[in-house]
Amino acid sequence: MNPVDIDRPSTWVPWREGICRGCHGGCCMMPVEVLKEDLVGLGLATEDEPQKKTSQRLTRAGVVKSWRASTGLFQLEQQADRSCVFLDPSTRLCTVYEKRPGVCRKFPREMGPRLGYCPRACSHFG
Repeated sequence: MNPVDIDRPSTWVPWREGICRGCHGGCCMMPVEVLKEDLVGLGLATEDEPQKKTSQRLTRAGVVKSWRASTGLFQLEQQADRSCVFLDPSTRLCTVYEKRPGVCRKFPREMGPRLGYCPRACSHFG
């Protein structure tokens, strides 16, 4: 069996209930794009703050990598190993799990490059 390659969805494994247990955050190694409402839910922005200002402030804080005005999407910063800024490097668990963005809640069943499949990481990265 060929190993899972995060950059090649054709190598991903079928998602099933419970598959995330024991995984080391393969999906958290992909770029994560969130909406302003996700940043508000995380307590990182307010609804009345202009998106451009939110982007500038959170970029300086090391949370946001970029913002596209045309779509309103903010790309979260990634750590040196490509993992999400909110993934704990030691435990490989999400530090904002209860407040995680919508895209993270919906992946891979409703969102992602290959619906119903995940880039399960069976060994520790880094």
